[in-house]
Amino acid sequence: QVQLVESGGGLVQAGGSLRLSCVASGRTFNTYTMGWFRQAPGKEREFVAAITWGRGRTYYADSVKGRFTISRDNAKNTVYLQMNSLKPEDTAVYYCGQGRLITIARMGEISQYDSWGQGTQVTVSS
Repeated sequence: QVQLVESGGGLVQAGGSLRLSCVASGRTFNTYTMGWFRQAPGKEREFVAAITWGRGRTYYADSVKGRFTISRDNAKNTVYLQMNSLKPEDTAVYYCGQGRLITIARMGEISQYDSWGQGTQVTVSS
C-alpha cells in the first residue's frame, strides 16, 4: 500500500521561503510522476507542480513559475517543493500526489494521481 507523507509547512512572512518534502513508501518510487497540489479554504484543489519519473521533466502552474521549484531524489523516495518569494495567496494546504503514465497534457489533473498524502499547511502572512 502506498503511503505519502508531507512535511515542511509552516507560517512565513510574505517574501519568505519554505521547502516542502514528501516521502513515499510502498511501491517503486522512481517509476511514478509526482505532483504537488494545494487547496485554499473554500476553493478547489489546484495544480502547483509536477515532475516526471524518467527524465525528471518539470511542469508548473503559471501562478508559481519562477518562484517554486520541484525536484526529486529517487534514492530517498522523496519529492521536494522549494517555495521562494511566497505571497499571501500561496496560503493553502499542500498535498503531494503520485500517479503513473500521466501525459504531459494531463499533468495538472487531479484524477491522474491515484495516491495522496495528508497535506501540510502553508500560511503566508502579509
